[in-house]
Amino acid sequence: MQTDSTSLKLPIENPEAEDFLPLNGTDHVEFYVGNAKQAAHFYKTAFGFQDYAYAGLETGVKDRTSYVLKQDKIILVLTSPLTPDSPINDHIVQHGDGVKNVAIWVDDATKSWETTTARGAESAFEPYVLEDAHGKVTLSGIKTYGDTVHVFVERSGYTGTFLPGFVPLETGFNPAPTGLKFIDHMVGNVGWNEMNTWVDYYKRVMGFAQLVSFDDKDISTEYTALMSKVMTNGNGRIKYPINEPAEGRKKSQIEEYIDFYKGAGVQHLALATDDIIFTVSELRARGVQFLEVPKTYYEDVLDRVGKIDEDLTPLSNLGILIDRDDEGYLLQLFTKPLMDRPTVFFEIIQRKGAKSFGKGNFKALFESIEREQERRGTL
Repeated sequence: MQTDSTSLKLPIENPEAEDFLPLNGTDHVEFYVGNAKQAAHFYKTAFGFQDYAYAGLETGVKDRTSYVLKQDKIILVLTSPLTPDSPINDHIVQHGDGVKNVAIWVDDATKSWETTTARGAESAFEPYVLEDAHGKVTLSGIKTYGDTVHVFVERSGYTGTFLPGFVPLETGFNPAPTGLKFIDHMVGNVGWNEMNTWVDYYKRVMGFAQLVSFDDKDISTEYTALMSKVMTNGNGRIKYPINEPAEGRKKSQIEEYIDFYKGAGVQHLALATDDIIFTVSELRARGVQFLEVPKTYYEDVLDRVGKIDEDLTPLSNLGILIDRDDEGYLLQLFTKPLMDRPTVFFEIIQRKGAKSFGKGNFKALFESIEREQERRGTL
């Protein structure tokens, strides 16, 4: 169930990384949420995800319910507790709705667990096998920042819908897809002076290498700042930027996230499209709210980024940001937080050759975030 970027472009390979596991791509991302049925309706209606699989009381699961949604190579699992003593409840009380498990597709989940724990990872759970008439899947898990877990998924011998224990989900309600293709990258927010700790973790434990870094001179405004380092595995299919706060005159978006999420966690998923004008037009029509940048951004943006294939008018009308690196350019836009707590959001991104992360847009983006923080009274 590969969810890498090979369907559109070659991934960004990093020869400095070690692929000793190896990692084949993102398998799925599991959110713990207060009401999975209602959350599934939201992600289907607003973002165009489709019914895929289900587990709950009807399938013999007594302590939780999970709705699995799919759009192209992106698989989201939305899980809610069914009992008050469930540890899922504890996660939701602490963090609100948020990402619990970032699952990675591997050839050998047992070897992946043995190798990473031997290299210093703390085990979340030991390898175990799920099996049904369609075959078997091996799962194992290691802990990463905050309460987040990396789940290793070995599914080469499985032909079922998602995992053993799940049944195909058919509700009869499937709004059309919006052109989202795969997870381009996934960003984690960590606390003060913790970024290098987790950068070292991904190097030492998982064989990642640093692709790029940004300091508080790169990512800052008059009021706030942060620092970030982008970690990637060798084949480039998995990219994890790690953010930490930096000193500023006011509270940064990372501090706001840490305050409301009550610790480190996944800040956003960057979802790739090959037609961002179509995708963002669809999302806006469905009520998705995006951060707004002033129209003055577009007055000189082409002077900075040069010639692009798209007409600037629809990009300006939709609020889509543009940036360029030595390899090409990219188009991107960020939703407002998806939850009432100002925590997790989505980024929509289209790469036209660029391998970077929109450094030229940081100032405009952060000023937009600060305007939202000011409205919330948290700046």
